[in-house]
Parts: sequence; C-alpha cells; structure tokens
Amino acid sequence: MATRYLSIDIGGTNIKYALMDGAGKILEKGTEPTPNGGLLQFMAMLTEVVNRYADQIKGIAVAAPGKVGVDHGTIHFGGALPFLDGLDLRKALAGVFDGPIVVENDGKAAALAELWLGNLKGIQNGAAIVLGTGIGGGVILDGRLLYGSHQQAGEFSFMSSHYDEPQFIKAAAGSTGSAVRMVRTIGTVAQLADPGDGHAVFELVNAQKEPAWTIFKEFAQRIAALILSIQAVVDVDRYVIGGGISAQPIVVTQINQAYSDLLKENEIIEKTLTRPEIVTAKFQNDANLFGALYSYLLFMDK
Repeated sequence: MATRYLSIDIGGTNIKYALMDGAGKILEKGTEPTPNGGLLQFMAMLTEVVNRYADQIKGIAVAAPGKVGVDHGTIHFGGALPFLDGLDLRKALAGVFDGPIVVENDGKAAALAELWLGNLKGIQNGAAIVLGTGIGGGVILDGRLLYGSHQQAGEFSFMSSHYDEPQFIKAAAGSTGSAVRMVRTIGTVAQLADPGDGHAVFELVNAQKEPAWTIFKEFAQRIAALILSIQAVVDVDRYVIGGGISAQPIVVTQINQAYSDLLKENEIIEKTLTRPEIVTAKFQNDANLFGALYSYLLFMDK
C-alpha cells in the first residue's frame, strides 16, 4: 500500500480534510463545519477527524489561517479564528497522533499547490493571489516559495491601495480588494434576497448590468494595480488568480483588461516593466489540501 497522509484545511467556515498519497492523489475527503465555540470545541472536532485516519497515515499536513512559525507547528494570530493564536498543533495532538505534523499558512499553501501540480509548475518566478475575504497568496522565486525573514512574505492584504488615506487599514488591499466585500456590495445595491449570493451577483456582472458592472470593473482595476505593485518589486513571469470567484472566467479576463489599461495610460511603466501572464489558478476549493501536503513533503525532506 502506498504511503498515505492526512491533509487538513482549516477555514473560517469549514474544516476540509483528505486522505492523500504522496503524489497528490485524493483517496477520500470530507468537510466539517468549523466550530465557533472556542479552542476546546475546535480541538475536539480536529481530534475526531484525526482519530478516523490515525492508523492509516504516516503524517498530517495542515493549512491554517494566520501566521505560521518557522517551526511549521505553531499558529500565530489565527486570522478569522483568533482562538488559534499560540496553538502548537504538535503538542495539542500529541496524545492522538505520534507521527510528523507540519503546518503551513493557507495563502502559502495555495501557492505551493500551484507550484507542485498546478499552473505555476515549471515556473521559476511566479506568484499566487487568492481573492477572498482578504487577499492572500505567495511568491515563488527561483522555484521556491519565498517566506522572508519573519515568515510573512506574500501577505498582500497589507499592501496599500492609496497612500493619502490617514487610516491605513481603510486603504489596505485586503479591504479595498476584498472579493467578499465586492460581491456583497453588488448584492446590496441590486437588492438581492441574499446580498452574499455570488452566483446571482455574477449573473449581473456577466450580463454587464449596471451598477454591478462598474463596481466589478473597479474591483478588477484594484487587483490589477496590486499586481503591478508586486511586479515592480519581484518581477515574476506569471500570476495565478485563485479564490472562489476565480471560477468565473470574467474575473481573470477583466483583471487582464485592467492591467492592459494601466499600461496604456502610463507609457513609462509600459516600457519599463515587462508584462507578466495573469491566469486562473488550477486549484480552487481544494488548493490548500494539495499545498499543505506539498509543504509537509518539502519540510520532511530538509
């Protein structure tokens, strides 16, 4: 029997998990609602999931929100799940599973998934941008994920979209470029029964109905400007766009159009910065399961 691993993606809404082999094949997968009652409830759920597979697996790979320590075991801050702050998963699961456990930041996991088996495979210099509540992702330089000195490279949410805003957080890309916020804004203006209904919102966008179309175009312009800012620093060949809305082809199409418009408006930029490819990520909902496992394999190979 091939060696098997349990890959877990901790999200603000759901915990996804999959039994996988070392080549990245999903053998079995499931989803549980993320408990919102605090750390004890969360660990009870996680322990239950691990117990189902503990005797079948060699190791556990985890993608988590927040900042992950250099030890690849401790979660800091925890993003949408603040009770995860300071959680050392190796210690927390010590009595449940005795094998290796490797934790990766969820945005970096998405980038690793694309590097391993997706649309950054074979690309020496690239980046993944994940559009969701905020903007996550990762940068690949010389074929390797860039962590930086403090494990925080690729935190695109904290880049500024304009510098004359006195309250930085209002100008942060994670706020102005939030896909969830864009969808909800359109849904509210369009008076949808559920303002957060992405499918209904994109029916309006694809039909270029106003004001949905203008709101969406402005969103795409902000993402294009973000990519241009990143490109000025890291100079990569390809960007892959992930997150739930990337399943809509119009998202990457309009970001490309907005990027072209930026270059046309600025001759100096057009002549100075080589235009990168901007494509849809291969992996969407399962990206972090693949990326967490690849992080595990890389970590264990050190």
